[in-house]
Amino acid sequence: MYIVTAEEMYEIDRYAIEKGGIAGKLLMENAGSQVAHQIKKAYDINQRIAIVVGSGNNGGDGFVIARYLVDYGFDVTLFQLVADEKIKGDAAYHKELWLNQSDKLELVTESNQLKDRLIAYHLVVDAILGIGVSGEIREPIRGMIEVINQLDLTRISVDIPSGLPANDGEDVDIAVKADQTYIIEAPKVSTFCEPTSNYYGNWDIVKIGIPTSAYLDVASRRWRTTSDVQASFPNRGTYAHKGSNGRGVIIGAQPTMPGSVLLSSRAALRSGAGLITVATLKENISIIANGCVEATYHVLPNLIDRLSDKDLKAFDQFDAIAVGMGMGRAKSELLSSLIENLDKPVVIDADGLYHLKTFLDQKAEKRANLIITPHYGEMAMLSNLPVSEIKKAPFEVSKQFAIKHNLYIVLKGKNTIITTPNGTQMVSNQGNPGLAKGGTGDVLSGILLTMIMQHPSILEALANGSYIHGMAADLLIDLKQHTEIDLLATDVIEGLSQVFRTLS
Repeated sequence: MYIVTAEEMYEIDRYAIEKGGIAGKLLMENAGSQVAHQIKKAYDINQRIAIVVGSGNNGGDGFVIARYLVDYGFDVTLFQLVADEKIKGDAAYHKELWLNQSDKLELVTESNQLKDRLIAYHLVVDAILGIGVSGEIREPIRGMIEVINQLDLTRISVDIPSGLPANDGEDVDIAVKADQTYIIEAPKVSTFCEPTSNYYGNWDIVKIGIPTSAYLDVASRRWRTTSDVQASFPNRGTYAHKGSNGRGVIIGAQPTMPGSVLLSSRAALRSGAGLITVATLKENISIIANGCVEATYHVLPNLIDRLSDKDLKAFDQFDAIAVGMGMGRAKSELLSSLIENLDKPVVIDADGLYHLKTFLDQKAEKRANLIITPHYGEMAMLSNLPVSEIKKAPFEVSKQFAIKHNLYIVLKGKNTIITTPNGTQMVSNQGNPGLAKGGTGDVLSGILLTMIMQHPSILEALANGSYIHGMAADLLIDLKQHTEIDLLATDVIEGLSQVFRTLS
């Protein structure tokens, strides 16, 4: 499933009309009929519905929705918030079809008028403004949106809550706070940005017949669905052995933080790695071995000095490396020596990100297999941007950073955004607030390590790893084995087996 900006969606619509031969009137008919069908399935037919329409395609969708809902038996009234001359093109055509069927169309030009009308309704369908919004919302529409937000009724938005920008990096002036949004054809970028996602409420996607070919040269972002994961997840061959399932090494853990690499190693093994070695200080080994008897160990004299030739030769035997968990932030040359000397996929997390920053601007051409996994605070540290700016524009910030430094980014959050060195992006939106605990990032690093060793594509590996990490937490809550309060990182590891059963 593609994720698009407003500009990309316009181009996709143009392609469907000009090259796909699908008339704009038909696309509008498809959109409105599909939204109406969803409303029919979800809401009581005895509830009175008000549909508020503006100009443009969004308003045109509203006229179509009204026709179909009346056919389904709903009591529907349309409120037009703009002058008649502003209803043009395909929207005007569908307005005429509505008027051929019903006289329930009122022109409302002031917010207090709208408030008086809407009091009598249970549901309001918001088809006022579409995806082209940017900047300040002018009156009288601004006041209309305020009224819709203030009244005690269910708010259903069409494609996007009116007033909300479709793209990231833009400020929200005022927007409808929807209870439900029916997104037309493809989710917009703002669906997955923290400052804007809550405006959508619950959301579902309705397809309107745009061919897949319309997206291919336009969109560079995708939303990871369960079917995508199932189609790309590696199967174990009948003659699989330890080596064919991946040999990985996890490097880190000061004596005060042995649990970090313990969690990573257990997660890597539970995710299906064939062999996992933990490279750490001697005093950590008995503690970690007590919690992960399946791992083997490599003793490091410290986590500060450059790796010796002996250590580098040992690590060169592995398929991929994860480093940084519990490493500490004292000045260290371990990471730089690792990256300079080994041509392996390297997952860098936690304290490793702080060490990476010291040489981030050097030798970027050598980093095509480097994967960083920051949360928003760590991304702010790496990019020298405030957290608020990253949250507002996570797609663009990640893209520019990944291209500049020639690396992969897994920007962790409710909507985890994965970006490749060429700017291609995927989103995994599994997971819940139960993951907001220490150790869950260490678990994700272990899972990603295994996925990288087992997938031919690093992007697919990171997307699938993020999915199963979040889905493990979701299943544990959905199956009532845990709550968002008591869920621990160790529980997520144990929940992985349930995820794998759903993928088989």
